[in-house]
Amino acid sequence: MAAFDRREFLQLGGLAAAARLLSRQRTEPPIRTITRGPRHHWFGYYDKLQFDPTDRYVLGNEVDFEHRTPTPEDTIRVGMVDRENDDAWIELGESRAWCWQQGCMLQWRPGSPTEVLWNDRVDGRFVCRIRDVATERTRLLSQPIYTISPDGSFALTTDFARLQVMRPGYGYVGVDDPHADELAPRDAGIVRVELDSDRARTILSLGDIAAIPHEGRKLDDVWHYFNHLLVSPDGARFIALHRWRSRDPESGRPTGGFRTRMITASTDGGDVFVLNPSGVVSHFIWRDPEHVCMWTQPAGKPPGFYVYRDRTREIEPVGAGVMVRDGHVTYLPGATDWLLCDTYPDRERKQHPYLFRVGTGERFPLGAFRSPNEYRGEWRCDLHPRISNDGRTVCIDSPHGGGGRQMHLIDVSGIER
Repeated sequence: MAAFDRREFLQLGGLAAAARLLSRQRTEPPIRTITRGPRHHWFGYYDKLQFDPTDRYVLGNEVDFEHRTPTPEDTIRVGMVDRENDDAWIELGESRAWCWQQGCMLQWRPGSPTEVLWNDRVDGRFVCRIRDVATERTRLLSQPIYTISPDGSFALTTDFARLQVMRPGYGYVGVDDPHADELAPRDAGIVRVELDSDRARTILSLGDIAAIPHEGRKLDDVWHYFNHLLVSPDGARFIALHRWRSRDPESGRPTGGFRTRMITASTDGGDVFVLNPSGVVSHFIWRDPEHVCMWTQPAGKPPGFYVYRDRTREIEPVGAGVMVRDGHVTYLPGATDWLLCDTYPDRERKQHPYLFRVGTGERFPLGAFRSPNEYRGEWRCDLHPRISNDGRTVCIDSPHGGGGRQMHLIDVSGIER
């Protein structure tokens, strides 16, 4: 049984929150480690398809070092774990275009039972490989990918070289930004790639988005970039975080932290809407084609998770008093009343994945995983919890076992839903 946390009890409002706190005092579900050393394994971001349609195979990355920035010479292996064959590692290929937070965008192609995609670097440019794990046939796309439409027909992407300069650890090394001297280039931004034909076109440029004032103020003297793209469940619209950094008055280079606004647009680049102009937007997920759940701080409100209705100013809180920390949030398959989330390390360096039931306010803990002190900054190891297609298994990345970052499965089938 989990220990009672008096500080959190007080933070949640004392007696009014007692029932919700007591709901957490449950036996934590079983966990199984599915990768092993001496090499390190992880998947990356929380909004990608890690499990194949049958939930037998679990994708992952493999590397033989940690705790430093990748160099252009560093290669990772990509593969999948066979859950029905003693968790055997099946190698699929390699990548020279990767980062600690999001790997190489490795993921299953939606709608395909056998195709896997990941980014790579070939002849001085970033590309994407599509591999059929059944036939072992691999083909190249001329662009890397970031997010894929739910029907698997197209992908959206952005400039990973620029992203690495603006926020190291989220882009890739090895290719120079061709627009390194431009604050908001007109021919760089968000690109749509048709996965079958490899047809690619820019649908929204940094110049386009920089021209939209931020709360009445022009953004003409800051460095602009895009991060965190995600297509809506019906494939009609997408989210992007438009971020900017100040321009150093002496060198002219990016300096200081970044500011953020969330935009949505149609997947042809039109009908742009600034959904969240607060300047503080973190992790998010589409709940359905019209609503987005995100960690943010709307004007005049406390920080927390909120659901925004697209193309409106309608906002409602989610998990108030219970989901009190930023985390990587997703909805369970076919269940908009259930959220999967996690936390960053607490004072004891423990990270806490959990399920949350929206209708009742109950939080179901899935364990506490200590992240050693060296896992900080760019090479930290966030849990990034991902759910299987049948909703019975959660996969996390964690170094808590002492063997470096590895992938672990949590059986959540015993939690009544």
